Amino acid sequence: MNILTIPPQLTSCEGKDLLTLTDFSPEEITSLLDLAYVLKKDHKNGTTYQPLAGKTLAMIFDKPSTRTRVSFEVGMVQLGGHVMNLNRQDIQMGRGETVEDTAKVLSRYIDGILIRTFDHQTVETLAKHTSIPIINGLTDHYHPCQALADLLTLQEEKGNLSGLKLAYIGDGNNVLHSLMHGAAATGIHLAISTPPGYEPLPIVWKEANELAKKTGSTITFHPNPYTAAENADAIYTDVWASMGQEKEKEKRLQDFMDYQVNQALMDKAKTDAIFLHCLPAYREWEVTAEVLDGPQSVVFNQAENRLHAQKALLVALLGERQVVSKEMDHSA
Repeated sequence: MNILTIPPQLTSCEGKDLLTLTDFSPEEITSLLDLAYVLKKDHKNGTTYQPLAGKTLAMIFDKPSTRTRVSFEVGMVQLGGHVMNLNRQDIQMGRGETVEDTAKVLSRYIDGILIRTFDHQTVETLAKHTSIPIINGLTDHYHPCQALADLLTLQEEKGNLSGLKLAYIGDGNNVLHSLMHGAAATGIHLAISTPPGYEPLPIVWKEANELAKKTGSTITFHPNPYTAAENADAIYTDVWASMGQEKEKEKRLQDFMDYQVNQALMDKAKTDAIFLHCLPAYREWEVTAEVLDGPQSVVFNQAENRLHAQKALLVALLGERQVVSKEMDHSA
């Protein structure tokens, strides 16, 4: 059996929760990215590891999912573990049994829980009442697993994250909240542009700016999206109406029309700038087909990196600790 090496900074992560990226230190986030890089490279080379043999992850989905569900399920299998899909209609949580009681019961059976739901408080309640790791697969306020994949993609495409300029154009939503945490933790300069009334939550601004002071990052707001995009190394956007906001689509379409990522906006960035989108995307809404399907777009590599970043996370939280700790090798 191949022995997986992990960075020493991750040896204390066993049993931790990932509710937001603030649950991990900047050093731990960097080490997760290092481990994800190695797991991706070795997977491409045909090298396999099974540090999660005998481990079971329960996945609870209150929202539809493509990338989260498939990447976590495939990742667990590739690492030797098992997955149980527990939709709300399959279990008693929310149909009379409290979240607290469900958490205590599941802790007796399985090794970790991934949950994709609406209210972030549900994830916090699960974490408070379980003795196993809880992974936030998305809530209305945060999407930390997506941010890990975003950081991995930026690192692959641009090298060292510290000092990069990333422009985020669009809705101040869960994706942006976690991206703010991730950028602040890794020294990225994040320039944000949202329409009036769609800004990120004040608590996230506070958390990100406090962290940015320690890493040299800057988190700035620009009313004009073209100003935010100037000299950016990467431009990121997301859908204008997320799940649960379908009734707001027509209003949002009007409010966001000036915040579309098109080639004119991309031209404000550096000539080698890349385009990021967490998908699914709506061509000619938040991004034109010319950009999404063009040479600067790395969205499908970004989507693939959900698998590799989450495998690193699963190893860190659930893996056995007989693995050897040493510095990661970034050589090709």
